[in-house]
Amino acid sequence: MNTMDNCIFCQILAGKIPSSCVYKDELCTAFLDIGPINTGHVLVIPNEHSSFLSGLDPETGAQIFRVAQRVVQALRSGVVQCDGVNLYLADGEVAGQEVFHVHLHVFPRFVGDGFRLHFGPSRGHQPPKAELDAVADRIRAAI
Repeated sequence: MNTMDNCIFCQILAGKIPSSCVYKDELCTAFLDIGPINTGHVLVIPNEHSSFLSGLDPETGAQIFRVAQRVVQALRSGVVQCDGVNLYLADGEVAGQEVFHVHLHVFPRFVGDGFRLHFGPSRGHQPPKAELDAVADRIRAAI
């Protein structure tokens, strides 16, 4: 896992690595991904290092999504080819997180762009309502 000292996003925030910034405020920064899914692929990150979403101050987490909404509005304005948008946040290695500094991907989509999500074998299995209720009870109790 990355620590603040070797975190590429912390290095970008410190100005040690260049980026193509599209937005910055006191809580978060948004810049273009150097390995974009499509032109206009933006990463929105907190200015304070946190490896996981659960470690962020709730206001910072909310601000990341407010900024993402503004980025989506910009993308949909016609500045890049954009017929739709995906938001993607991987939280933990098993979820596909590669850089352990919270980051929300905002990427424009269009017909024929070739990107797709692959679902696992359990996709489409509908658990019984009692099972869903039991899981909901556990999550609600943990909140």
